[in-house]
Amino acid sequence: MTGIRDWLRAHWWVLLLLVVTLAGTLGRWHDRPKTGAGILAGIAVLVLLGRRWRPELTWLANAAAVTSYFALGYGDGPIYLSILASAYALTSRWPPRRWWPYALAAAPIAAAIASRWADQPPGSVAARIVWFVAVLSASAAIGAAMRTRTETRREHARRTATEERLRMAQDLHDGVGHGLAVIAMQAGVALHVLDRDPVKARESLLAIRETSRESLDALRAELSRLSAEPGGGPRTVRNGLADLAGLVARVRAGGLDVDLHSTSEPVRDEIGAAAYLVVQEALTNVLRHSGATSARVDVSEEPGAVVVTVVDDGQGGAVSEGLGIGSMRARVERLGGTLSVGPTSGGFEVRAVIPSVVP
Repeated sequence: MTGIRDWLRAHWWVLLLLVVTLAGTLGRWHDRPKTGAGILAGIAVLVLLGRRWRPELTWLANAAAVTSYFALGYGDGPIYLSILASAYALTSRWPPRRWWPYALAAAPIAAAIASRWADQPPGSVAARIVWFVAVLSASAAIGAAMRTRTETRREHARRTATEERLRMAQDLHDGVGHGLAVIAMQAGVALHVLDRDPVKARESLLAIRETSRESLDALRAELSRLSAEPGGGPRTVRNGLADLAGLVARVRAGGLDVDLHSTSEPVRDEIGAAAYLVVQEALTNVLRHSGATSARVDVSEEPGAVVVTVVDDGQGGAVSEGLGIGSMRARVERLGGTLSVGPTSGGFEVRAVIPSVVP
């Protein structure tokens, strides 16, 4: 029963068109046999049932039936509707480069229609042909426009899905990647002082436990979103400027001396989240790549902007803009800000300027 309901839902209008066409075609014939007109009109409509699978064959079969109908001298009627529907089916499913050769099938239809009016003045015949071509072209144009609209929606959906996957990857990289970097450094410190300084080793292990818990929470949040329906699922909870002290404390526990100076003025949540992620990623890169022993984090307010600067005393060097820096840049630029990264005379600097008013 479900299959029948689905079929009727997809083709109900074809069946309705069949009834209208047969009623209009057979009802107008009183002095000539009705069988031929009814058969050709019925074929012209029934071929529309295959429009989804083979729209080009649907169009050609319809054109053949309509041409035969008018060539045999049968009069005007609802059969015109089947021509419009067939043209719409073809152009709404195929791009112009594929369907335009099949448009030539309209020529025999126009010739068959003109043959019925051979005794009319040439101007009248030309006017009727122009009317036929105009209406047929309008139907084809509507089909092409609907196809373009559908493709645009699909492309927008694909682009949105891609951007969302990239955002999820950035969240995982920012949260889990930072946590693993801190854990690795803290574990190194714990192993280094395990025998001679058990208290310091214990502090590193406690920091590892806390960092791993936060990283697992971030991972679970993103995985829950991945398993949810598109557009559904909660977004990862964002940290802000108030969480910078905890972030810096975990990094310090790993052995990196970090000096933090942050504004106490309240900022919008999305600005605070972006600033936090810039600091987090910058410190992660310090732990991973620079060989630095100290870093300075400065978050200050300037007229119309929040400025985030992270400077270390590491090796500096050329910039390789991978996922980490790309993630920072994308988040800052999304808020209308700018990000600059590069070596300094004594290390490496990351500087983000985020407008206070998000566009």
